[in-house]
Amino acid sequence: MNSARQPDERFAFLEMLAFWKGEVRNKDLENQFGITRQQAYKDFALHQKLHPEYLIKLDKACYGFADDRLPQYFHGGLDEFLVWLETGHFTLSHPLPNTCATRLELPERNISRRVIATLVKAIHQNLRVEVNYVSLSNPEKEGRIFSPHSIVKAGARFHVRGYCEKSQGFRDLVLSRFRGEAEIEGPSPHSIDKDEAWQTIVTLILSPDPRLSPTQREVLANDYQMKGDRLCVDTRAALADYLLREMQVNTKYLDGIPEAQQLVLVNRDDVKQWLFNS
Repeated sequence: MNSARQPDERFAFLEMLAFWKGEVRNKDLENQFGITRQQAYKDFALHQKLHPEYLIKLDKACYGFADDRLPQYFHGGLDEFLVWLETGHFTLSHPLPNTCATRLELPERNISRRVIATLVKAIHQNLRVEVNYVSLSNPEKEGRIFSPHSIVKAGARFHVRGYCEKSQGFRDLVLSRFRGEAEIEGPSPHSIDKDEAWQTIVTLILSPDPRLSPTQREVLANDYQMKGDRLCVDTRAALADYLLREMQVNTKYLDGIPEAQQLVLVNRDDVKQWLFNS
């Protein structure tokens, strides 16, 4: 990595970790950008000089982010943080003037960065956490003991997957529905390798709605680069239902208008055990 990069990029990176992970160390900058310990120290010192009271010193070489402040260089959200967790890739983006491309920006749900920091720590160290959680079916907050193993972005929604002791099984909890703080409760016996639905890879076979005309089916086959009017998509069984929802595939019935349904799940019987309310 190029250690001669402008400090703004390193400032954005340290802010991202301090804000979403809850802590950032000199070593994080050294590893990400290939800089020396002295340069990392200078970066922290310069950031504190330019923006006092934004970074809070947690110990000798570890900083968190102040509760009443917002990042000055990192303008991304949870999505960018998760990309870094998954790939290790981080780039400070600069909007281009008169660009010929854009993307739809959906409203962000209210997700506690403190909860995220605790969940990430629990995932990395295989720990249990105590959380307060609400749902549409039970809007009154209730305590749960949860052993998280993965944070997932499914369409426009983020959730965390793990073992729920209340449900006695692996479940998905929507991140915007946590309330209050998440507290570490010690080691968990429920590791990711015990989550059968997560460890199982299934193939979803999709095809154009058979009620469409041959020319309409050809349009869809070309859209998805189908072979023999079939699109095969491999996914974790735990994520199959989310993928089908994003592709607007209704597995229970055909929509009244085939142009609305577009795609159908050909091998429903093979994968129905992994689908919600199947």
